[in-house]
Amino acid sequence: MGVTNASGDIIPSKSDEKRNKYACVCAIIASTISILMGYDTGVMSGAMLFIKEDLKISETEVEVLAGILNICALIGSLTAGRLSDWVGRRYTIALAAIILFVGSVLMGIGYSFAVLLTGRCVAGVGVGYALMIAPVYSAEISSPSTRGFLTSLPEMCISIGIFIGYISNYLFAKLPLIYGWRTMLGIGALPSAVLAFGIFAMPESPRWLVMQGRVKEARDVLLLVTNSEQEADLRLQEIKEAAGITEDETGVTKPNKPSRGEGVWKELLLRPSPSVRRILIAALGIHFFEHATGIEAVVLYSPRIFNKAGIQDRNHLLLATMGVGLTKITFILVATFLLDRIGRRPLLLTSLAGMFLSLTTLGFGLTMIEHASEKLIWAITLSILGVFTFVAFFSVGLGPITWVYSSEIFPLRLRAQGASLGVAVNRVMNGTISMSFISLYHAITIGGAFFLFAGFAVLAWFFFFFLCPETRGRSLEEMEELFSKKKRGEVEVEPFPKVNSGRHAEISKI
Repeated sequence: MGVTNASGDIIPSKSDEKRNKYACVCAIIASTISILMGYDTGVMSGAMLFIKEDLKISETEVEVLAGILNICALIGSLTAGRLSDWVGRRYTIALAAIILFVGSVLMGIGYSFAVLLTGRCVAGVGVGYALMIAPVYSAEISSPSTRGFLTSLPEMCISIGIFIGYISNYLFAKLPLIYGWRTMLGIGALPSAVLAFGIFAMPESPRWLVMQGRVKEARDVLLLVTNSEQEADLRLQEIKEAAGITEDETGVTKPNKPSRGEGVWKELLLRPSPSVRRILIAALGIHFFEHATGIEAVVLYSPRIFNKAGIQDRNHLLLATMGVGLTKITFILVATFLLDRIGRRPLLLTSLAGMFLSLTTLGFGLTMIEHASEKLIWAITLSILGVFTFVAFFSVGLGPITWVYSSEIFPLRLRAQGASLGVAVNRVMNGTISMSFISLYHAITIGGAFFLFAGFAVLAWFFFFFLCPETRGRSLEEMEELFSKKKRGEVEVEPFPKVNSGRHAEISKI
């Protein structure tokens, strides 16, 4: 714990800044589900080249195959919130792993387009569950000082999964055509099966336990994920207050009615308070702009983009695509260590500015290549550079912060189902971009498509500047109060806001 000075402010001690190892391990296990989701995305980018050749499918069917996973993820994302309020965060993660296992097996069989599409749809439902639950679980077991790091782990794992998918493309491309792409898709079933059982070694979210009135169990978990008994008790007290659990005159806890997520949709969509409305707009907006700025087009269709840029050899295309995956991992790793040091807003705004410049560069380079009568080495270099810098800027800001921010700003009673709404918007945009990109660049040229994404990056920058306050150093229970501020000057809080004296100050600091 920190020391209180003469002004009543808390000065953090070195022990406050230590990451709790048990909480980190739990967040890593929960985030592993995101590796499977990332693998499905990454492996399909290369597998599509072989599927088209083997099954003799059309360009339209390729687009459907690429995007159907994200459309079906809507089913998972819209039901995962209520389910996790009903059965708990941990069992929801296990169910996601099981669904992904079934989807991978079906895709690995893939003897026809219909079977392959069915497997892709099943995997999509699992992806919806995974995207919603992993950041929520990580946020609910972490402390304010490490929440940015732990809740960015799912995005890190998605990128690792994408990179492994790219490696799988390269390695299994050497197999006979009939086996190569099926092995690429089916091998994802193995880690899914292991993870489904590994989840049970994790504790349940203490915040979910409090909502069920299981306060003693919640305290036991908090003792594991905090650095001291005092910190655990202070965090428990704040969670109880947020959940509406009170104590009588003798200090005996009066349990509330177990919450199963009833009435949340009404409070979110039909009768939201001003602060909840602002939270919902911020959460849905950040998910919308994550994909409206074109990341799915680059990740899923990078072999086509590099081909348009002048790289013709298939092995070289897959190697260049692996470079995209490695860049994504590297810069997300950088982001995980900066989120709790410099805050969400600086990273987010810098990320979008860099994305705009990269998209403009990429659009210009591809336009020059498309209209040139001869090979332009400088334009090819510019286009490839644009792809890598875009992925780097996205990964250091907008990519991880989308999941960190949307999982931490909702009040406890609304968090799971609010996060599921955000994931639904995320999947709609992801599916829209992935299923329409080929048609889009045929209509307005591939360079024009990236100029369009650059325009969305400008809109995103202004959206985040005016509507998304800094959340670094705030406890989850303070978020509703943060978004209740009406003036922009009040909303733009310091990364580590000044804490008032008293018990509330100590709780906020923790």
